[in-house]
Amino acid sequence: MSSLTRDQIRAVDRCAIEQIGVRGVVLMENAGRQVADAVADLLGGAAGRSVAVVAGAGNNGGDGFVLARHLALRGAAVTTYVVAPEEKLTRDAATNLAVLRKLGHDVRVLGGEQIASLSDALGGADVVVDAVGGTGIRGGLRGDAAVAVEQINAAGRRVVAVDIPTGLDCDTGEAVGPVVRAARTVTFVARKKGFDAPGAAAYTGEVLVADIGVPADVVGAARS
Repeated sequence: MSSLTRDQIRAVDRCAIEQIGVRGVVLMENAGRQVADAVADLLGGAAGRSVAVVAGAGNNGGDGFVLARHLALRGAAVTTYVVAPEEKLTRDAATNLAVLRKLGHDVRVLGGEQIASLSDALGGADVVVDAVGGTGIRGGLRGDAAVAVEQINAAGRRVVAVDIPTGLDCDTGEAVGPVVRAARTVTFVARKKGFDAPGAAAYTGEVLVADIGVPADVVGAARS
């Protein structure tokens, strides 16, 4: 399947939600479970392993909350670090964060100086999951998101990126500012156009395309 641009991916999501009626929270659940599978595979099983999930305010963060729950159900010790103000979370992301809390998961909302020292906490994890930002990012990262990405890289652990390494441009594959360097990227529906750019593989690592329940004809319509 050929790669998709940022606008084409948005069209796929819009069609799935608005025309077919697949709710966004369902797509998020499917996405999170797929990434949980990929993390468990990378670890050779989740039971007894330590996973750190670094999540932002958007739907990628919501995917991170879902995968944190599923990895914990498989026996992993999961800590979820939220690197954005809770009031900025999308509705579906906030829903899944609330589920994590009701289940008693280890959730830590960080800001400022706490984010600047995040690498110390991540250093003990077997895998770090990058769920900070997604395909909508254009230009160089700023503020807490930029610091979080720098801290993920500084931790020196294997990283699995959710959909796209945070900071990598979806369409061009350019790294204008700090970009997560992942060992594995689990991308949804199709590869992103930027992944094919020279040098992009240094950030994406191995790319796995995950099915999140969007019909093939919807993808085809967005491509045409």
